[in-house]
Amino acid sequence: MNNIEELVNKKAQIWLNGNYDQETKLAVQKMIDSSDKTELIDSFYQDLEFGTGGLRGIMGVGSNRMNKYTVGMATQGLANYLKISFPSQQIKMAIAYDCRNNSKYFSEIAAAVLSANDIYVYLFENLRPTPELSFAIRHLNCQSGIVITASHNPKEYNGFKAYWNDGAQLIAPHDVNVIAEVQKISSIDDVKMNKKSELITMIGKDIDELYLEKVCQLSLTPEAIKNQHNLKIVYTPIHGTGRELVPTCLTKMGFTNINLITEQMEADGNFPTVKSPNPEESAALNLALIKAKEIDADIVLATDPDADRVGVAIKDNKGEFILLNGNQTCALITNYLLTRWSEKNLLKGKEFIIKTIVTSELVKTIADGFNVKSFNVLTGFKFIAQIIREQEGKMQFIGGGEESYGYLISDFVRDKDAVSACAIIAEMTAWAKDQNLSVYDNLIQMYMKFGYYRESLLSITKKGKTGADEIQQMMKDFRQFPPKMLNNSMISKICDYQNQTEFDVKNNIVNAISQPKSNVLQFYTEDGTVTSIRPSGTEPKIKFYFGVKAELTSPNDFDAVTQKLDDKINTIIEELKLR
Repeated sequence: MNNIEELVNKKAQIWLNGNYDQETKLAVQKMIDSSDKTELIDSFYQDLEFGTGGLRGIMGVGSNRMNKYTVGMATQGLANYLKISFPSQQIKMAIAYDCRNNSKYFSEIAAAVLSANDIYVYLFENLRPTPELSFAIRHLNCQSGIVITASHNPKEYNGFKAYWNDGAQLIAPHDVNVIAEVQKISSIDDVKMNKKSELITMIGKDIDELYLEKVCQLSLTPEAIKNQHNLKIVYTPIHGTGRELVPTCLTKMGFTNINLITEQMEADGNFPTVKSPNPEESAALNLALIKAKEIDADIVLATDPDADRVGVAIKDNKGEFILLNGNQTCALITNYLLTRWSEKNLLKGKEFIIKTIVTSELVKTIADGFNVKSFNVLTGFKFIAQIIREQEGKMQFIGGGEESYGYLISDFVRDKDAVSACAIIAEMTAWAKDQNLSVYDNLIQMYMKFGYYRESLLSITKKGKTGADEIQQMMKDFRQFPPKMLNNSMISKICDYQNQTEFDVKNNIVNAISQPKSNVLQFYTEDGTVTSIRPSGTEPKIKFYFGVKAELTSPNDFDAVTQKLDDKINTIIEELKLR
């Protein structure tokens, strides 16, 4: 028996003999008795890691699974840290949950544990978007918050995201301190489970109205909406929480022709109409695109299960619907916001936008064009929220985003927000149509003005412990044996965020990177190509981001330049032996 098997058997015996329910014990025994030990090993080879954002994992029995016991232990650790951080205070928490299987149940477990620890809980009465949880924390003056969601992961997953009193996900020092407290919970017996109902208040419509009022105040071109109120919008929540607020929000903004995908309006954690509820994947929008073609829609919007990300489809100049990627949507939103702020004389020299290091450099180029400061942060909206917090009282945040379909406008929410993004994207579409243009026309004009930046993402999935080991080995190999050239262009700079170093290859100079440690590598070439590599923090994937650019001098050249840039990306993929 090897060390892993010994560890797994020891942990499984603890669950067999400990204070766990009979159903759980029977499931553990079944795994032990099975001749195939794969499930047993994957369920117990480690504790489900409480990372810097919380928990996320496959639902099931075991220490490496999302279940009432791992959720209870995580909640107890968070409660312990809150009591250390806010002594002699009545601590308040807000809890929301999405459409996933067990989400409501896990939210109730968390509420029970918190109330048992004498913490006052505001629990949403029904599923709600993640950004509304962020808003509620701030509005209700809570010290922390929790949302039960696994975002756009497959149906087998669920998660537990923890927030601080500014409505943002945990960052240093709170993230590592909460992790330390969670790790101190060595037994389910350490978890207080005796719910105090008098400390739990249900919330819902009252918070909805306040939140939606804030979203509607973001409008920069109400006259365009008035003129184009009949704009044909197709919307799907892909069985998720967006159904609760997005249609209402669009209606409040003034839009009168919102076409819902009825099959996907039903909240369902099994996501029966899609293979994956991820708006980054084109198949998730199939039903919406069928409807869009049927009615000749102007815009298609699709939000993920917890409504913090949005996928967008528009018509090209041939009348065909195409999907925008997250970089294109982020750039279009940025260009719209800054254009309208400029036209309304709102830019005073103290505004800023934020993007992540793997998001298109076009976003920074646009900001530079309007003399607006841009910040570049690590992947994760908690880092965007950190900059907003640091700049409060000094500069005004306009908007920000990341390539993975997450955007934020204004700062009353401190996490990515698909509800407000849908509102602004719809308004941006009306604004274009009011000028006899389409969003596609605006995209081409943006490329001609600022440069044609083309991006692509390649995700390689490697599941289980074996997959995790393979991903770590790939990162190790790229660090030890970095490419010297990509697509006939020499590597000029290598950024290693794990070691916090920036290596100027040509001059053989190493500089420090002033970002937190993160397992990310970036290779820059002399022709401006950027290739980034990072393991996903929430999925069993390693991700490769490719960014190339060229000039676009005429709309007639768009297809040819696109092909040229795509060929360049494909060459790099082949050279890195990713196919």
